[in-house]
Formats: sequence, structure tokens, C-alpha cells
Amino acid sequence: MTKQTKSFLHKCKLLLLGITLLAILYVVGTFNPNFYVVQKIIAEEHNKAVKEMNSLGLFEPSFEYTDTTTFIAAVYKCIDYVNYTTELNKRIPSGLIVAMAVVESGNGTSRFAVKGNNLFGIRTWDPKVKQMKPLDLPNARFGVKVYKTKCDSIKDTVRILNNHPAYAEFRKERDRQYKEKITDWETLVPLVAPWSTNEKYGAIILETIIKREL
Repeated sequence: MTKQTKSFLHKCKLLLLGITLLAILYVVGTFNPNFYVVQKIIAEEHNKAVKEMNSLGLFEPSFEYTDTTTFIAAVYKCIDYVNYTTELNKRIPSGLIVAMAVVESGNGTSRFAVKGNNLFGIRTWDPKVKQMKPLDLPNARFGVKVYKTKCDSIKDTVRILNNHPAYAEFRKERDRQYKEKITDWETLVPLVAPWSTNEKYGAIILETIIKREL
């Protein structure tokens, strides 16, 4: 490990330690700490830390895989990066993103994943956006978006889940679980069902999470 890398990691640890200490001091120093105030302070310090780490060279991880195991590891590495650079209350559970990528891309083997870096079958109806047409629908009005990197498709999935009206209930349930510091897959996962026209989509994603212990 080079001196530069050690210095970078040391600074990262100091930044994260600062966030943790700030949260602890606030909670301990207040008789009845307000949850939202605490989260706001933590979020503000987190955002400062992210900006500082970006200036120190925080960068998108490489996405390399040769089989199912390495594909899952690559998705985890990318979603960890995306989540770290995302506000705490807008993060998407890693296991959910991994399961969706596994199902939608066939473990990274689909044509859209290989040639378009699109792990989730995300579509666009904008002809100005770079896209690929389904082989069985060459004249379709929509296309499947092409991304510069596979991590970019993960970023876009996080954006969609955080902003699209179809996932309002998902966000509501995610916020509840975030506040209560729990992860209830059986309640949360079915709320991403609008992602697919397959009526069993929610059940398929949940089964994938459980089967692969994501």
C-alpha cells in the first residue's frame, strides 16, 4: 500500500469518526433528542464528508465479473459507492438493488447488460437518448437506455426509485423502516412491483433475496 493510499484511508477514517462522534454527542447531550433534527445534523455532516472525500479522490469502483458470484460482488461494490454518495434517508437497501440486477440482467449476461451497461432494463422514450432496441421489437417507440458504465445504471435505478411517482409507497415504507432501524423485506420488496409488467415480480425479487442471502 502506497503512502498516498494510506493517507487517503486515514483521512476517510477521520471523517467518518467525526460524523459518528457528532451524532453520539448530540444524542447524549440532549434529554429528548428529536429524531429529525438528529438525522438532519448527521446528513449535513455526511454531505460535508462526501465532498471532502471527493476532493481526496473518491471514485467510482470498477465493475468486473466472470460469473454469478463475481457479478453479485461487483454490484455490491457499486451500490455501496452509490449509497455512500447518497443522502442517508434516500439510500436503497443494497440487497434489493443486487436482487433486481440479478433478475433483470440474468447475472450480467443479458444483451442490454453486456452491450449497453444496462442492468435493469431501464427504458427511454426520448429519441435523443442513446438506446438499444429489443431484437423482437426493432421498431418500438421506446428503447433500452445505454449507459457509459454499469454503475451508471445503478445510479439511475436509485434515482428512479427515489423520484418516480410509481414508487411513492416504496419510499414511504423505506422511510418508516429507516426511522425504526429495521429491514422488513416482505413489506418493502412488493412495493417495487411497478418495475415490471410481470405480476409476480415482487415475489421473484423477494425469493432472490432470500435464496441468495442478499
